[in-house]
Formats: sequence, structure tokens, C-alpha cells
Amino acid sequence: MPADAGAGRSRLAVVSALGVVQILSWGSSFYLLGVLAAPIAGETGWPLAWVFGGLTIGLLVAGLASPRVGGIIGEHGGRPVLVASALLLATGLVLLGLAPSLPIFLAGWLLIGLGMGCGLYDPAFATLARLYGAEARQAITRLTLWGGFASTVSWPLSAFLVNHVGWRGACFAYAGLQITVSLPLILLLIPRAPACPPARDGSPRTAVALAPPERAPFLLMSGILVLGGAVMSLLSAHILTLLQADGVPLASAVAFGALIGPSQVAARLVEMAGRGRHHPLWTLTAAMSLIAIGIAMLALGLPSIALALVLYGAGNGIYSIARGTVPLVLFGPERYGPLIGRLAAPGLVAQALAPLLGAFVLAHGGAGVAFCLLAGLALLNVGLVGALWIYVRRR
Repeated sequence: MPADAGAGRSRLAVVSALGVVQILSWGSSFYLLGVLAAPIAGETGWPLAWVFGGLTIGLLVAGLASPRVGGIIGEHGGRPVLVASALLLATGLVLLGLAPSLPIFLAGWLLIGLGMGCGLYDPAFATLARLYGAEARQAITRLTLWGGFASTVSWPLSAFLVNHVGWRGACFAYAGLQITVSLPLILLLIPRAPACPPARDGSPRTAVALAPPERAPFLLMSGILVLGGAVMSLLSAHILTLLQADGVPLASAVAFGALIGPSQVAARLVEMAGRGRHHPLWTLTAAMSLIAIGIAMLALGLPSIALALVLYGAGNGIYSIARGTVPLVLFGPERYGPLIGRLAAPGLVAQALAPLLGAFVLAHGGAGVAFCLLAGLALLNVGLVGALWIYVRRR
């Protein structure tokens, strides 16, 4: 695919526009309930667990939609899918703001889930791969740097909106941002993808059939994404509860947790400085190792909680890059959209279910058992990365 897809629009402009869209997409969906859940439950009387269940529903829907979304991007490029994402998110948010009852509220999350499946990292990565082919790696890295500011921007914005217009007004405001900011950026600055040239044997370029030597790496990568998504989602949902159960005061737990975001961004800056001179599997190896070390420190009860969360945050930051760049190198840009959709689906389902597993373990085993579970999953992921190295070196 031509490296100059969308001539007249610099890659910096495309990635910057997509970066703003990512910040608003994550803020309008994945990070929305971090601030709004308590006001929603307080005003409506709906159980807090069911309010958070909306995000679980959204992630499950995103996972189910992901393979189809990847196929569409492979055939037609990411621009129409991103447009659909902005419209779906806006519609779902309006439905949340109008919801007179819990079932309507959860129905809104069905639409938001479809919007997440069309507009978060994986579709954005696939969009860049369709535009820039094998040269998309640096663009993907830069995009994750933008995405690292999603919670930094959205949580204070959500708190401001809740304080001034209430949680329903906040939903309407995010819907308005999707229509007035995200949608114009997509239409004006995200170019149409080049047409897919036919394959020599006449089969579609977007076919996802894997050659026998590719099947094991694909399954290993899928397993890595499942475990990585589960660990990230479980820890994100319960980190404050886990630290407090270990005797850390709430104020200190919040301060420790705040270290994760800056660590993610700092690690992505370091990765960007490398300019792609190393194989992305090294990035994936570093990510899983840092995550495992950080969580193991927490599981062992070592006193350096701050260092443990900095290491975890750094690993999680570059993991976001590796999940986009490793499949690009392993399987090539031609099939990237359909394959990344298939790879993303089980990981999104794991993200949806992991907080429920964490709550069960916390209730029946306590923080110690939960930390040991997290450490076991993280160490298993390091092993999967080692197995992936073996297959790659054989090829």
C-alpha cells in the first residue's frame, strides 16, 4: 500500500486528529463511569454493580463486533468505521442521559459498546495500517502517546461536568463532543484508504486464512492479549480496594494509583525515541516483564508500592504499542484489519469479565489471593511471550 495514502495530509495531521478522536472515544466510553457511576447510582437508586455492568455489557459487545469491524476496515479502510463509532457513541450517550430506567440505561451501553468496537485502539491501529502499510509502526506508537492522556483529560472534565450540569448533562456534553469534534476531524482529516489490489490467485486481499506456520503465533498472540487485557482490567477496577485491604490509607492509595498514568506516557516516549529500530517483540517482552515484576512486588508485600506501580504503569504503557505493532510485523499489513479484529475479540471479553472475577476473589480470598492471581496471570504471559519468540526465530 502506498506510504503517501491521503496525499496532501501529513501523517502528523492524521495521527493528531486520530489522537484527539481517541481521547474523546475513551473518555466517552471506557473511562466514563470512573466519575459518573457514583452520581448515577446516588440519583437513581440503581445498584452500583448494575451501573458498572453497563461497561461490562459495552466491552462484551465490542468484543463480539471486533472481528466484523476488522474485516470492514480491511475491505474499505477505517474512515467509515470511525464515522460510525462517533455516531454510535453519541447516540448511546444521549440514551444514557435520557434513561428513565435501568434497562434503558443498559440499552444505551449496547450502542456505546458498538461504538467502542468501531473506535478504540484496535480499529484505529487497523486504520493506520490500511493507510501506511508496513510503515504504520511509528504512527501507531505516536497514536498511543495521545491515548495515554485519555484518563488525564476525561476524568477532570467529567468531574467538572457532573458538578455543573449533573451526570445526565455530562452524557449529553460527551455526545456533543462526538458530533462537533470527533466527527468533523474524521471526515476532514482521516483520508480514504487506497483500494486493495487483487491477489495473484484472485482471492480477496482481506482474507484471514493463516498459513500453518502462522497458526501457533496467532494463538499465542491471542492468549497474550487475553491475559494482558484481564490483568489490566482487573487491576484498574480494584487497585484502590486492593491497596486499602493491605492497610494503605485511601489518600495514599489514590496517590499511588495516580503514578500509573504518567508512567505509561513516559514509557511510550522512551519507545518512541527508539524510532522502531528494534523488533516489536522486544517491546512486548519488556512490557510483560515490567508488568509481572510490578505485580509480583505487590503480591510479595514489598514496601516499594510506588516503584511497583511505576513499573506496572510503564509496562502497560508500552503494551498498548506492542499489541498494535507485533501483529503488523508478524502477519503483514494486507491482512492486518481482519486479523487484529479477531485478535482483539477475546481480549475485550476478558476485559469485560475480569473485574467480576476480581470482585469474587476479593470477597472470598482477600487481597493476598487476588494479588497472587494477578501475579500468576502476569508470569504466565511472560511465558507466552517466550514461546512466541521461539516460533518467530524458527521462521
